[in-house]
Amino acid sequence: MSFDDRDLASLSPEQKVGLPPGSVVFVGEDRTAPVQFRVLEYGPDHLVETDDEGLDEVLAYRDTAPVTWINVTGVHDESAIRTVGDHFHVHPLIQEDIAHTGQRPKLDPQADYLYLVVKMLYFDEDRGGALRAEQVSFLVGERNLISFQEDPGDVFDPVRKRIRNRRGHIRDRGPDYLAYALLDVIVDHYFVVLDELGTRTEDLEDEIMGADGHDVEDDIHDLRRDLIFMRRMTWPMRELLHQLERLDSSFWADDNRPYVRDTYDHVVQVLDLVEALRDTASGLHDLHMTSISNRMNEIMKVLTIIGTIFIPLTFVAGIYGMNFEYMPELTWQWAYPAVWGLMIVTAGALLVYFRRREWI
Repeated sequence: MSFDDRDLASLSPEQKVGLPPGSVVFVGEDRTAPVQFRVLEYGPDHLVETDDEGLDEVLAYRDTAPVTWINVTGVHDESAIRTVGDHFHVHPLIQEDIAHTGQRPKLDPQADYLYLVVKMLYFDEDRGGALRAEQVSFLVGERNLISFQEDPGDVFDPVRKRIRNRRGHIRDRGPDYLAYALLDVIVDHYFVVLDELGTRTEDLEDEIMGADGHDVEDDIHDLRRDLIFMRRMTWPMRELLHQLERLDSSFWADDNRPYVRDTYDHVVQVLDLVEALRDTASGLHDLHMTSISNRMNEIMKVLTIIGTIFIPLTFVAGIYGMNFEYMPELTWQWAYPAVWGLMIVTAGALLVYFRRREWI
């Protein structure tokens, strides 16, 4: 059975089951924006940067020198992915992985290139600041690097500035060093996400300890969910960088090993911080429940004291509310104010007693 482009584009993940291996099918959130191409060609004394390139113009950069970075924004157009992949001799299974945005971060060495998948984390302001992971794929060749991302906007601007301003060694190195620089800036941005999560944790702790009685259970749940999500996205990065550090490939220079090792250490720090925040978030839940219990205890204490004070007063009122005919106090002139005085003295004595016992 054969499928044309329209059939493949309309498939859901469930319908993708059973298709031949290498079927390029986009799996992810529906998008209608056109695919954008951005090309940055550079060398020690050479720099050309172009935006809004067309597909035909991009295909001409396959054999250009010394280094060409082609950034493709939008993997929902299967025909564009197949065209670029076939032109640069990308295996159909790799093309399939590029269009499937649910990939786990990984390294897949091939004969003509290296294929890497990573997750770029950021807070999506269009969705109320929700934490989102965007899949970014890299094809590292001898002279070029092709990156695929889902949506416009990324964290790569510091690398672009380094290329434009000739900062560091990036203009003197190959596409493998460029791939390292992009991986490093993605990992560095994890700390920005962690800083925001840490601020949320501190704010939640202040709210819990405050006396406003605000229910933060949903906020704590969202925080814990984001931390679990971040750990799930970043944990495979440690394995990827570990493999990259020990990679023996003509597309990855040995000089990159110390830099990759440094990025590996950063990922380990990120995971340690995520675990620490997860423990703190669990503690916040316990602290919140304790705070609720303490507030409830305070309320019950006040109600108990009020009820205890009114027990003897109710007893006195009950005695004189029995309407017996022969009660000597009923005919006494000062009976009414005397009963009131008795009840006031009783209530006052109880309050003094509670105060001395430090119950109130």
